[in-house]
Amino acid sequence: MLDYRETIGIILNKRGITEPEDIEEFLSDRPKKTYDPFLLTGMREGVDLLLSKIKTGAKICIYGDYDADGVTASCIIATCLKRLTDNYFFYIPSRIDEGYGLNTKAIDKIKEAGTDLILTVDCGCVSYKEVEYAKALRMDVIVTDHHNIEDVMADCIVINPKHPQNQYPCTYLAGCGVAYKLVQALQRELDLPRDVLNEALDLAAIGTIGDIVPLLDENRTITKYGIHRCNTGSRKGLHRLAEKISLKNINSENIAFGIVPHINAAGRMGTAMDAVRLFVTEEESEIDRLTDQLIDYNRKRKDTQETAYNTCLDYVSGDEDFILLRMDNIHEGIAGIVAGKIKDRFYRPVIIVTPSEDGRYKGTGRSIPGIDLYEVLNHCNELFIRFGGHKSACGFLMEQENLVKLKEAINQQATEIKEENPEILVRKTDYDLELEPADVTVDLAKALKKLAPFGEGNPQPKFLIGNAVMRNVNFMGKDSTHARFYVSDDNHNYVNCVLFRRAQECKEILLSGKPHDLIGSINYQIWNGQERVQFIIEEII
Repeated sequence: MLDYRETIGIILNKRGITEPEDIEEFLSDRPKKTYDPFLLTGMREGVDLLLSKIKTGAKICIYGDYDADGVTASCIIATCLKRLTDNYFFYIPSRIDEGYGLNTKAIDKIKEAGTDLILTVDCGCVSYKEVEYAKALRMDVIVTDHHNIEDVMADCIVINPKHPQNQYPCTYLAGCGVAYKLVQALQRELDLPRDVLNEALDLAAIGTIGDIVPLLDENRTITKYGIHRCNTGSRKGLHRLAEKISLKNINSENIAFGIVPHINAAGRMGTAMDAVRLFVTEEESEIDRLTDQLIDYNRKRKDTQETAYNTCLDYVSGDEDFILLRMDNIHEGIAGIVAGKIKDRFYRPVIIVTPSEDGRYKGTGRSIPGIDLYEVLNHCNELFIRFGGHKSACGFLMEQENLVKLKEAINQQATEIKEENPEILVRKTDYDLELEPADVTVDLAKALKKLAPFGEGNPQPKFLIGNAVMRNVNFMGKDSTHARFYVSDDNHNYVNCVLFRRAQECKEILLSGKPHDLIGSINYQIWNGQERVQFIIEEII
């Protein structure tokens, strides 16, 4: 039987956390890993220009993005600016009508509003032409962003941890993380009260988790303190949203699968400005209205997504190495989610293209571990009018006549990738450690909670219980889609197990009475005042 401290040590060791000071920092409730914001290239120049504009009473536009990262980054900037000026406003482009990033029509509107400075968040680092257009209209631009810079960088102040001249220690900040560092720099420069930083931490945690950046290094510090801030209820809009979607205790998992989808649904099905307003307003009636609106957006998103997913499945043979679907009649706002679901089902990279209003194609893609989608598409970037993203998700705009060339290019790349790694398209079931039923204890479950927050770069630990016979199987839920049972060892040590959603699919195995290997995670609960542990099944092998 493994001591639970030994189990935690093995997990940390496998994740490269071996030095005593690193272990202490990783497990601490009050982590200290953060860096001087002025180490970011462009930060000094950005702060100086922003403060000079504020001093002269200039009008400032916070130009964001329509996803959770962009929404929270926009609100983070506002938490500081509202203490310095009231002469600012938000501009969040429409996903459907404008697409990602800066665009000239938006810049025209912003100029007409009397703007002197555009401050971007979560976008803009490669918007060279758009920045030149804004400068020609006699507006200054500060870009804060975190995306890859493979194209021509905007000729203005660019604050981005991936800046080619950057020496910042944490290169994988989210867009909201970069915005938070700007607020931190302003706080230091002006000696503002520290609560200007604390006030923004909840938003920084939500955006960091929502953008699926590694929850390591400074991101881990941000999310730990930010989740604590989320649970204080200090942001009225967030508190009301959590209440209405039945979140009693906010953690990284229900941020990822509860709060973030509601924020993203606003940008997908309506306007992301509704999410921005929810997080910045203090008016109770407006908070109620906006919360209900986000919940309604998410309900519509789910319905639209399910219909689109089932439609897409009709066009997937399952034999493709790289799935490319042209779907003319699905809502482009949910195309990325559907691509992700198809990717998960078939374990293949997936791209879905939908027609834009100007007769072009918009594309969105999701990839599997080991296949860098950004690199795949960057090999044929001459086919795109606009293109951006990272290894697991990308988006682009292209002329319709280039679709055939794109399909040929990605199929060629898929062939080359498979030749280099023949097992790349074989789904891998990984786990951290093999346990016996006796090892699955309350002490271990409580110790595992110290490894949170879980997410990209720090997944929830998975374990193998080998050669297990499932006993006393009870089916639960509507249509008996879930199952509860227990497994035990020769010494009558047992652990309760739960299988969600797949009980009917696995019914024959569950009732076979034969031993199987189980892979899952350990869940700790307090039920009616009693501590209990469950093994949540993810795979039955």
